[in-house]
Amino acid sequence: MPEVSIITPCYNSANFLEETIQSVLNQKFTDWEWLVTDDCSSDDSVKIIKKINDSRITLTVAERNGGAGHARNLSLEKATGKFITFLDADDYWEPDFLEEMVSFMKKEKAELAYSNYARCDKSLNPKIADFQADKEVTFDNLLKTCRLSLLSSMYDSERVGKEYFPAGSKREDHVMWLNLLKKIPVGKPLPKTMAKYRMHASSISRKKTNIMKDQYLVYKDYMHFSTLKSWYYTANWALNGFMKYSKFFN
Repeated sequence: MPEVSIITPCYNSANFLEETIQSVLNQKFTDWEWLVTDDCSSDDSVKIIKKINDSRITLTVAERNGGAGHARNLSLEKATGKFITFLDADDYWEPDFLEEMVSFMKKEKAELAYSNYARCDKSLNPKIADFQADKEVTFDNLLKTCRLSLLSSMYDSERVGKEYFPAGSKREDHVMWLNLLKKIPVGKPLPKTMAKYRMHASSISRKKTNIMKDQYLVYKDYMHFSTLKSWYYTANWALNGFMKYSKFFN
């Protein structure tokens, strides 16, 4: 069994996939498995992945296009590593990411940890200031803003179990982290930048249309809060999101 399972959904990522692949192969820490699920890509993504000659990499091609959460779940079902971490097919890790995160998890006896990450344009050049891992994360403070990014976080599946992504939510990563933090008291910050996130103007995470409604449903449908309480946390999330991505605050 590998110590780390890396979970990656892939959908039409051929333009960036080779850089992402190289960032994994360049990791100083080598005891990992990489579970990639292609979500019915129509470009050369599958062809690019199949060219890699590395027994640690497992490619699954989904039978239907079910979205990133569904693709991640298919990989999670096959994961055998103690530590679970995520990397989308267009993001990038520095060579010391896994080494530093695993060492930190063990030293701190952490069940969940997250690091800084750089916020970049399509060419991986800095776009706004790095996101800072500067606070311990709890269920209560994660309700107001999602400080956990998939590409810079890791959790201990032996201690807390695997946490799957919910079907039907466009904010499935936030719901997943909230459900995970119902099980553990705190996620710990590692204030070092070891990952790069591509900020696509057209990505679902950056679209403003219906995003407030989607976030409201995180609280109303998945946390089962009252209408008033759901709108309260939605307003807090919106304010914190503006501060997180606005160049005025970065």
